[in-house]
Amino acid sequence: MNKPLAGAVLGLLLAGTATVPAAASAPAPYDRAVATPAVAVNFAGTVALSNCSGSVVRMPNSQAGDPALVLSNGHCLETGFPAAGEVVKDQPSSRSFSLLNSAGSKVATLRASKVSYATMTDTDISIYQLTKSYAQIQSQYGISALTLNDTRPAQGSGIKVVSGYWKRIYSCNVDGFAYRLKEGEWTWKDSVRYTSACNTIGGTSGSPVVDTTTGKVVAVNNTGNEDGARCTDNNPCEVDANGNVTVRRGINYAQETYIIVPCVGPGSVIDLNRPGCTLPKP
Repeated sequence: MNKPLAGAVLGLLLAGTATVPAAASAPAPYDRAVATPAVAVNFAGTVALSNCSGSVVRMPNSQAGDPALVLSNGHCLETGFPAAGEVVKDQPSSRSFSLLNSAGSKVATLRASKVSYATMTDTDISIYQLTKSYAQIQSQYGISALTLNDTRPAQGSGIKVVSGYWKRIYSCNVDGFAYRLKEGEWTWKDSVRYTSACNTIGGTSGSPVVDTTTGKVVAVNNTGNEDGARCTDNNPCEVDANGNVTVRRGINYAQETYIIVPCVGPGSVIDLNRPGCTLPKP
């Protein structure tokens, strides 16, 4: 994983050491094709957690009065990593989040009322419900939520990984997809693989991955192969449909977020029985 950090001091120490994934030895085919984004991508709507990054997100059909949601990684939960096969649903939480404006300055502290959903099985996501609605956040702080795209990202598309923890934006492209991405005891499905320019580090876990054409969130940043090991913690490997394993040292990955959209009903309720919802159930 792009490790969650225990605190800013530890994060600064780690950022200068081996937690920074090595660059790939040769540029991937799309590295030189990063175009000027069609929409402005900045820090507005992103959040900093105590150990990770995240963002305030809405579904395409979310209403202004719905409780706002924050998206991050399952491995960023304050209670620790969920085990393989574990699903957290509607767990009380009072976690706080630093809400950022377009320049990356903190404008507010938001607070969770619960963990609506979290898992590290098939995907690596946590979804917190906040005590404020989208309308309240907009009216009080002038910040709109980021919208989750309801379709799968396209290979070659331009993306930006926006880290609220580090206040840093990485620009690259979708290099391709891993049929299965295996890291330690966890396995994730259809993961997004970045081109090498997105050399994300510890603390960027949970960052929204924003499509530069639409401005919508297409994935959530979660891991990278740090030192070339095979399928171990902090060194995920790709496994294809035939079981063949590929290790890509220095390459980083994200989990697609379009699969979340069918699972969110009116009032920001996570309903795993909604039509089209494929998220793992408890």
